[in-house]
Amino acid sequence: MTERTSLLLTDLYQLTMLQAYFDQNMADTAVFEFFVRKLPPGRNFLMAAGLEQVLDFLEDLHFTPAELDWLAGCGRFHRRFVDSLRDLRFTGEVQAMPEGTVFFADEPILRVVAPLPQAQLVETRIINLLQFQTMVASKAARVRLGAVDKLLVDFGLRRAHGAEAGLLSARASYLAGFDGTSTVLAGMNWGIPLYGTMAHSFIQVHDGEVDAFEHFARSYPKACTLLINTFDTEAAARRLVPLAKKLAGEGITIQAVRLDSGDLAAHARQVRRILDEGGLPGISIFASGNLDEYRLAELVAAGAPINGFGVGTRMNTSADQPYLDCAYKLQEYAGLARRKQSEGKATWPGRKQVYRSYGADGLMTGDVLTTTDDVAPGEPLLVPVMRQGRRLANMPVLNAVREHAYAELARLPVHLRALTPATAPYCVTLAPPLRQLAEEVDKRIQADLIMRKSRCQQTA
Repeated sequence: MTERTSLLLTDLYQLTMLQAYFDQNMADTAVFEFFVRKLPPGRNFLMAAGLEQVLDFLEDLHFTPAELDWLAGCGRFHRRFVDSLRDLRFTGEVQAMPEGTVFFADEPILRVVAPLPQAQLVETRIINLLQFQTMVASKAARVRLGAVDKLLVDFGLRRAHGAEAGLLSARASYLAGFDGTSTVLAGMNWGIPLYGTMAHSFIQVHDGEVDAFEHFARSYPKACTLLINTFDTEAAARRLVPLAKKLAGEGITIQAVRLDSGDLAAHARQVRRILDEGGLPGISIFASGNLDEYRLAELVAAGAPINGFGVGTRMNTSADQPYLDCAYKLQEYAGLARRKQSEGKATWPGRKQVYRSYGADGLMTGDVLTTTDDVAPGEPLLVPVMRQGRRLANMPVLNAVREHAYAELARLPVHLRALTPATAPYCVTLAPPLRQLAEEVDKRIQADLIMRKSRCQQTA
């Protein structure tokens, strides 16, 4: 669980629209859907994440007395509207793709059905939560594909864009296939395994490097990882050999050494040779330092004897693609399908479902995007998760979500698992009922424009 987010952490226009809706008594049922308009360059798929935090937010949705007092005194809103917010709660329903599900452009991963003011007010925070965790999980899934079966640890908290981003990126990366994190609060909140070594400062405050190694090992006798490249990497590895043997005789285990700079492959080969020749084949090599899926794939392909990696900044910020072209858009209001027609940002109207088909080999063969009253071949991906403002069931534990994400990656066609852009994109078919609905909405919009124009001419 994360701390409550104030409802004032939103865009001003959410509140100004709410007052206008209040003044016009517009509170019929609205349907909004969150989707990504197009895959970022270089991405062959995305992975849904952030649903648990969205449901936490919706279940706890309310204004505090202090927030209402501020709204009443800020000079933008009238008293009757502010008073109406006192008992505001989310009473709607939500359908969503389970976290860890692979998805593609234009496919909704979450739908909110609620009275218009409620569905509108939550837009900013829903986008904020889903966009970030989905972006990080999608990047982390690629890192997992690049690292194959190596140990992966999230090291990104210190360069994340704020505390919440650092915490949620630990969750999103673990969900997508990382083995653990260095972020302690993520361990408490979600049971994510914690990993850590030491900083160069620990070595520097000692008068001798070997003294630092020994002091640390004695504090953590069951297993410890020692940072060996503060000065001379290979020299440190050589000095470590007699120390490790001495400590082993006392039941103290050195589990691994860590490298975080220089030519990681070359250093790892030299260190591996030194440790093996010294009779220490059981000590692993762990590496970190400006790593991403491309660098990991290179190290793995080169056969670098590295057992695990700490990946931080480039994953937690999704450095090569630091945002998703995503949206939370109105699809229906008061029983009528609605559509945005803006150039380059047109939406498909109405409530939608995604059906996914698989081949005999178990791999995904294609999706169908259609209306919810149509039934297409395959497995429906959006499922009910909330009704009348309350979860229908407890959220799956994070390890179960992680297993689902692993299965999703395994069912991706092989060419989509590559880190290079796929020559044949995944097939997402727009079903005829959805196209027909769009045509009907377009005709209705055009007829309304003609009628309004005629009325204006008559009154001119």
